[in-house]
Amino acid sequence: MHMSDQLLQLLFAGLTLGSIYALIALALVTTFNLTGVLNLAQGEFVAIGALLAISIYAAGLPMAAAFILAVFLVAMLGGLLERTAIHTARQASGLTLIIITIGLAISLRGLALLVWGTETYSLPAFSGGGPLFIRGAAVTPQSLWVFGLVAVTLAVLYFFFEHTYWGKAVKASMVNRTAARLVGINPNTVSLLAFITSGALGAAAGIFIAPITMTTYDMGFMLGVKGFVAAVIGGLGNVGGAVLGGLLLGILESYSAGLISSGSKDAIAIIILLAVLLMRPGGLIGAIGQRKV
Repeated sequence: MHMSDQLLQLLFAGLTLGSIYALIALALVTTFNLTGVLNLAQGEFVAIGALLAISIYAAGLPMAAAFILAVFLVAMLGGLLERTAIHTARQASGLTLIIITIGLAISLRGLALLVWGTETYSLPAFSGGGPLFIRGAAVTPQSLWVFGLVAVTLAVLYFFFEHTYWGKAVKASMVNRTAARLVGINPNTVSLLAFITSGALGAAAGIFIAPITMTTYDMGFMLGVKGFVAAVIGGLGNVGGAVLGGLLLGILESYSAGLISSGSKDAIAIIILLAVLLMRPGGLIGAIGQRKV
């Protein structure tokens, strides 16, 4: 393979990785925009969604039914966690709620270990056929499915927040909860719906990437970290920035793994996070701490 072909192949691999991170970042940013809560259990929604779909598909149901059922179950799980853990502590500070979501992530990971064990699972690709070749570099059909999910999710979220009454209403409830209550918007309902949506989006992301990556009970941890870093790169209040941050992180990881060392792949996210904390700690911590209760 020529050097130019190799660089193009690494770019496609990075875009696939970045799309995965972008989906997680989108869910994080959406929940944060609507509730002021940074849900660090988002990666576990991804892992459990994928594992549920794999189990349902293995039980004999069609792929489409497995997808719908897994997404529904994880959406309900997101709502249940919001009612039992987040809603009951709604007067707490933003940083306290982050600690609660970390506890939820650890609990969900333990539950996944009990149910699925340490084995590795996978799903078949959604569509058959070989990879597409572009100037000597290959793109798998499943990567195109992931790109499509990112595009559809971004378009739906943008349309909802910018062009619908309810989207503007829920954004208003985050800016000023008291005023939102006065005009009939219930922030507690908004919070519940945000976690249901983040559960559904996380599960969908997990199912779409299951044919590409090996699925294990603990894969949600690093995916959650990288989704958080992508959200931080793009700005915690910016839906479009979450996608750009995810794609940038994926491309950086792919090139560092391909051109430097495969061991440097996971280090890139941590280095970027540390750089952001060093250069603009007030912006990140301030955004988290400004939650209005």
